[in-house]
Amino acid sequence: MNDLMPVLSRLFNWQSLVDLTLVALFFFILLRLFRGTQAVQLLRGILVIALVVAVISRTVQLTAFSWLLRNSSLAVLVAIPVIFQPELRRALEKVGRGMPFLNRRVEGASTQQMINEIVKACEQLADNRFGALIVLEGATGLGEYIDRGVPISGEITAELLTTIFYPKTALHDGAIIVRDGRIAAAACVLPLTHRELLDPLLGTRHRAAIGVTEQSDALSIAVSEETGAISIARNGRITRRLDNNRLRRVLTEFYDRRAAESEAEQDEVNAEQSVQTQ
Repeated sequence: MNDLMPVLSRLFNWQSLVDLTLVALFFFILLRLFRGTQAVQLLRGILVIALVVAVISRTVQLTAFSWLLRNSSLAVLVAIPVIFQPELRRALEKVGRGMPFLNRRVEGASTQQMINEIVKACEQLADNRFGALIVLEGATGLGEYIDRGVPISGEITAELLTTIFYPKTALHDGAIIVRDGRIAAAACVLPLTHRELLDPLLGTRHRAAIGVTEQSDALSIAVSEETGAISIARNGRITRRLDNNRLRRVLTEFYDRRAAESEAEQDEVNAEQSVQTQ
């Protein structure tokens, strides 16, 4: 027992504790960033395999196996970004959204009027069983999807929204994207979620509503053409069969949060300017 104490003291000192803590923190943050995606189980499997391989290579002297590990490490490092490309993009966007001073400001002068128009339009679309998909841009830009659509840059009114999604119009098949309180574009093609949706009533429109929120902090509203039900999707999760009051409340919370972030950002800017002028 006394012989083990010097060995343990050399192995476990404050530097090794800091080292182990940083490694554990790295994997904890990595799993947190990938939480809610299909890559979680795959990532856990890779970590388990890597741990087993590391233990074997350290404890047993296997020359051929060690040679294989050394020469395949580069290929693994190249393959991981390819396999996890959607999840890595989402994780980096989460990190970027955590820095409010890099986000755009939100103009909230006519936010409530805009919300009322959207709710009114969704009610009319649901009553007439007109399918619709409305995406409200958050801090993450949706310019790549706006550029692929038909530019409108129009004021948000219930009449314009119902006209766009009227089944016999050229722009009804696709999504509209709202940016800075205006309709930026219509007939936008969005990415579809790869998750398995158990409800057969959730078709391509709902898959697109979920897909765009998996890759950004946007909020999407989908009106079912079959049932007239109103659904919202955010952070890759969908909530169905909303009434007008609940829809209005969700939209208000979405824009209130963005307005609060903008006010905090402006307060920081004003504080920095006041310090510089003193």
